[in-house]
Amino acid sequence: MKLLTVREAAKQLALAPKTVRKLIKTGSLRGVRVGRLWRVDQDELDLFVYRRRT
Repeated sequence: MKLLTVREAAKQLALAPKTVRKLIKTGSLRGVRVGRLWRVDQDELDLFVYRRRT
């Protein structure tokens, strides 16, 4: 399991970090809360991209 920061996930998705946080909060993208910060598992990010393409 590789956890990415919101900024790293946003870079891979070509989105703003704020948009990634919104996707997490709405449940479109699964995120993990580590203290006050959100992290996104690389596998979850890959699955999100796959689902958006189909």
